[in-house]
Amino acid sequence: MAVAPWLYGGLCFRFRDQNPEVAVEGPFLLPAAVTVRGGQMAMAAVAANPADTAATAVDHRKPQREKVPGLESQRRQIENGRRRPLRVGESWFLVGHHWYKQWEVYVRGGNQDSSTFPGCINNAELFEDQVNWRLKKGLVEGEDYVLLPAAAWHYLVNWYGLEHGQPPIERKVVELPSTHKVEVYSVELLLVRHSDMDTPHTAQFSQTDSVDLVLHTAREQFLVSPQEETRLWIKNAEGSFERLCNTRVTVLDAALKTGQVVVMETRNKDGTWPSAQPHDTRSTLEEEEDFQGQPGICGLTNLGNTCFMNSALQCLSNVPQLTEYFLKNRYLEELNFCNPLGMKGEIAQAYADLVKQAWSGHHRSIVPQVFKTKVGHFASQFLGYQQHDSQELLSFLLDGLHEDLNRIKKKEYVELCDAAGRPDQEVAQEAWQNHKRRNDSVIVDTFHGLFKSTLVCPDCGNVSVTFDPFCYLSVPLPVSHKRVMEVFFVSMDPRRKPEQHRLVVPKKGKISDLCVALAKHTGISPERMMVADVFSHRFYKIYQLEESLSSILDRDDIFIYEVSGRAAIGENSREDVVLPIYLRERTPARDYNSSYYGLMLFGHPLLVSVPRDRLSWDALYHILLYRLSRYVTRPSSDDEDDGDEKADLEDKDRLPKPGRVTEGSSQDPGLEQAGPSSRVVSRSRAPVDNSPGPSHWPQRARRKHLFTLHTVNSNGTSDRSTFNEDTHAQPYIAIDWEPEMKKRYYDEVEAEGYVKHDCVGYVLKKAPVQLQECIELFTTVETLEKENPWYCPTCKQHQLATKKLDLWMLPETLIIHLKRFSYTKFSREKLDTLVEFPIRDLDFSEFVIKPQNDSSRELYKYDLIAVSNHYGGLRDGHYTTFACNKDSGQWHYFDDSSVSPVTENQIESKAAYVLFYQRQDVARRLQTQASSSKPPASSACGAPPKSEFVDVN
Repeated sequence: MAVAPWLYGGLCFRFRDQNPEVAVEGPFLLPAAVTVRGGQMAMAAVAANPADTAATAVDHRKPQREKVPGLESQRRQIENGRRRPLRVGESWFLVGHHWYKQWEVYVRGGNQDSSTFPGCINNAELFEDQVNWRLKKGLVEGEDYVLLPAAAWHYLVNWYGLEHGQPPIERKVVELPSTHKVEVYSVELLLVRHSDMDTPHTAQFSQTDSVDLVLHTAREQFLVSPQEETRLWIKNAEGSFERLCNTRVTVLDAALKTGQVVVMETRNKDGTWPSAQPHDTRSTLEEEEDFQGQPGICGLTNLGNTCFMNSALQCLSNVPQLTEYFLKNRYLEELNFCNPLGMKGEIAQAYADLVKQAWSGHHRSIVPQVFKTKVGHFASQFLGYQQHDSQELLSFLLDGLHEDLNRIKKKEYVELCDAAGRPDQEVAQEAWQNHKRRNDSVIVDTFHGLFKSTLVCPDCGNVSVTFDPFCYLSVPLPVSHKRVMEVFFVSMDPRRKPEQHRLVVPKKGKISDLCVALAKHTGISPERMMVADVFSHRFYKIYQLEESLSSILDRDDIFIYEVSGRAAIGENSREDVVLPIYLRERTPARDYNSSYYGLMLFGHPLLVSVPRDRLSWDALYHILLYRLSRYVTRPSSDDEDDGDEKADLEDKDRLPKPGRVTEGSSQDPGLEQAGPSSRVVSRSRAPVDNSPGPSHWPQRARRKHLFTLHTVNSNGTSDRSTFNEDTHAQPYIAIDWEPEMKKRYYDEVEAEGYVKHDCVGYVLKKAPVQLQECIELFTTVETLEKENPWYCPTCKQHQLATKKLDLWMLPETLIIHLKRFSYTKFSREKLDTLVEFPIRDLDFSEFVIKPQNDSSRELYKYDLIAVSNHYGGLRDGHYTTFACNKDSGQWHYFDDSSVSPVTENQIESKAAYVLFYQRQDVARRLQTQASSSKPPASSACGAPPKSEFVDVN
């Protein structure tokens, strides 16, 4: 009869051909041959000295080397272990159901010498084969296997041993939604390389393993060097591919399933990814990889009005510490995929791809299509191909990069505190620490500084001091109080052509100031001038002298008419009256009984002074014929005799007496009939009288003349003869031409002619402005606008407080935005003032109010590294970049896909819009780091070596 092993003095062992572990209790010498249950024979040599035997044991399973307990004790230990709760990450082991039930019968029998002894643990029924030891599919707990915690498993192995050659079936506890579970089946993934999709490698992973482990396993399997950058894709059931962006999530969270193909892609030498390139460009890619240029000297293709984006990207790409951050892949460890304020890491990764391509040295220019698409996806204002502001894109990009790379995964609530009389040092430190508790990224490290904001209530004098972070400085330009306006002067002398004048007037002046300025050029008294806005051959508005110039836009066509000193619209005390005159041509194709449908306005309207005692149709006809004599030819006597029976005016018929001037009212039917091109909602000034309406005027007899005269409304589109008798508005006069008469007697070329006054050639020279002046203006006290009041906690109401901003702490890289675009209620303009800024040694020590010592003053000196330029005006323009290469120290001019070297004296221009300055101590630190890793380059962004330079100005 076979004897149980523990009868021999407590010996418990695994034969060397079954398991490498041997545990011995007490001094005992085993015979050379021992028969154990299961019918297997093995030889074991055990030393007489137990210490020597114990020293040979391999101690990686616990508990070991303990006395084998009784059967009831074994049963209690194992069953108690099975009842313990599952904990994530713990190991549990599978035991075949058949063996475990046999063991239960054995221990419940209570007889160690029973024939029910189960023998070594045997899990053969759980495996498909005994080569790969792959588990059978569809195994069910309780029917095919039993789960045991690690401690219980180790007890059974020590007591009974494990069948020869069988591996332990160890599984981990994973956390599933609302439950914990032992992961019996691992996830088998098929790993392939992007360059060889037909040769998969099978690897098993737990659902709790990270995707980073999958990537690490793939890199090891395919022998990828540490310097090469890789990323993973998964192939979906429909055959499409999806990026595995976040490698810090688990296999379970990434929804990876057994049998799924995972593709590892390796970045090309030129910084591109193979998957991002179409197949028909592979030959081009090979040529690009063969090209070797200076890293960073790479253009960006204009995709259609994307020069603003290219300019911002080139500036940011030439910030040394930020570019090194991406080139050395430090961003990969800090990608924040769960930030609700971020963009799931996509903006940061898209920007990193651009940087790696531009700084690979293998491209002359690259196409930023993927980056443009990402920007449009997360910021709808940049969708499409409209022109935008480079500074606005820069602001979005810095904020997006910050949130995508924010090291703070869960932002805590931070209450903003006022100074409340505390020292500035204490309040500033508290504000910066609070800012860093929620915002900590490479963008904060590089670009963020600290303001001191002081608000003073004008009523109670309450002072509020706060410290706020900033990413860039938007500094105003000193605005001139003068304004240049272009006008056309129309003299009463018909022989003189209209004159174009360029006048300098007060920016906040009145119409009278415009007349005074013109009087200096013409010698005509301002009292004899009337100012009108002409649009589409009609008067859009006739101005009064006391109106503000701010209502006139730069694009408006302003005409100033000379009138008699006795004349005015709507003043009964004057002896002359001013009549607005329009020119119309009758269209032969659509002549509907002289209705306005068959008439078309042309030419420039006139303001004509007419003596009150000559207000007859015939007199007006001859006055107008005289005023038009420069470009209207009088008919000969033969022409006069032709057709006397034809209609016109009689001398005895007189025009109605004009009265006062009033605003156009809704009673004027002409307003309703105005077409969309009239640009009129409510007409401004129109001559009126207090006499009966047009139907009470004397009827006109007709005879031969060049043109006919009609009374019309202020739009020149309706005949006043059809109006209601209650209408008191004095009519505008329309000169109506028949097409044939206009062709014979009207000279259109001469009518449109004008001369330029000498002042038009003058250019108002603006004195250049120092950058320091802009910063001083930025830190001056200002009063809040009505649209943005401040709530005073003492007064308990909103106040137009005074506000002052001061610089407390400056960043490593300082971005200065010059506010060249000015927007007001009535006007928009671009300030083309030349701002003189230093290339080196910009000293901010005088602007920083934080207490300084002599050594700290060196921390406020900056050198220029990049400039974003804007050429053109408000409606159209073009953006370019000057940038200093961090490796060579040479300045280059980036104009979309074109890159050219330039000299330092070409950098300063009126186009400078956004300036990038780097602190000198940071430049020295980066230079030291670079020199320790490679041969030294130029130490600063200085004058480039002699070569071919482009004149960008």
